[in-house]
Amino acid sequence: MKLLRNIFFVLAALAPAKLSACAICYGGPIDSPMADGMNWAILTLGVIISVVLGGFVTFLIYAIRKSEAVEAARVAATKINH
Repeated sequence: MKLLRNIFFVLAALAPAKLSACAICYGGPIDSPMADGMNWAILTLGVIISVVLGGFVTFLIYAIRKSEAVEAARVAATKINH
């Protein structure tokens, strides 16, 4: 594992600066199509992640409420039978 880490650090140190910079970080024109594409990609990924996490949280809230309703019905049925 240390060998892979060392190889990664050596390759990262030898890589030209242009390979690791985006259109904005490298100092390119802000109005370039590459910068616009990067901005839309970031926005799209943010929306997708928000929708997926929102769906997951919504499902958890639904499951919790349904569980509480089933438990309340079970307790009510137990009280009626005794």
